[in-house]
Amino acid sequence: MDHLSALADLQEQFLETAQRADPATPVPWLGRWTVEKLVVHLARIHHWAAGQARRQQETPLGRGPFDAPALYAECAAELRETLAELDPAAPAWTLLDDGVPRDERTGPQPGSTVRFWHRRQAHETLVHLWDLRAAIGEDVAAPPERWLDCLHEVVTVMHPRQVRLERVAPPSAAIAFQPEGAGASLALAGAPEGAEEVIVAGSSKSLALLAWGRLPLDAPGIGVRGNRSLAAAVLGQGLTP
Repeated sequence: MDHLSALADLQEQFLETAQRADPATPVPWLGRWTVEKLVVHLARIHHWAAGQARRQQETPLGRGPFDAPALYAECAAELRETLAELDPAAPAWTLLDDGVPRDERTGPQPGSTVRFWHRRQAHETLVHLWDLRAAIGEDVAAPPERWLDCLHEVVTVMHPRQVRLERVAPPSAAIAFQPEGAGASLALAGAPEGAEEVIVAGSSKSLALLAWGRLPLDAPGIGVRGNRSLAAAVLGQGLTP
């Protein structure tokens, strides 16, 4: 998957939507956030990620107030241009290094390259584009494979990091996501041997949004085979920041 092209496409959609959305519109599943706060947040994340890719501390953007769409356009371009200029295989600071004890490090973790940020920021933008569109009663038309890749990143990168940083406990049940048409399931790591298995099935989009805390377990189109309460307990801890 060409994550850099996907990032550019998603950024364009995000900016177009931000320019016509009422900045005061609430995004209730993100606490007290409004559209304006969401747009500024993603701008800050893009700016920060560009620094991480360069292995440089980013210059703080300040507290504002900002023209949110203009700030987003500037930071989106900064990230896109940074990633296009750098060798995808070059070392970068990434989330894969977080929580790894220094005495266990022999250098950057495998996968800690600029290419990591191609994928991470494409998915960050996809999820927040859904937030923005859903807040104003619209949807995101992204292909199933993009949502499947987003779910895969949660299972293999984001949730292991949550456990590694001790933000959540290892899963008490063997939770596996079964996306429609994917063939194989995606299982959360870290469950104890012999733990009860629970399968959560649905479209790749629904499961990705569930994993990111945007949909409840009882949302239409999501099915559970096994102990629902165990699945709810694991998901309720938060698979992502």
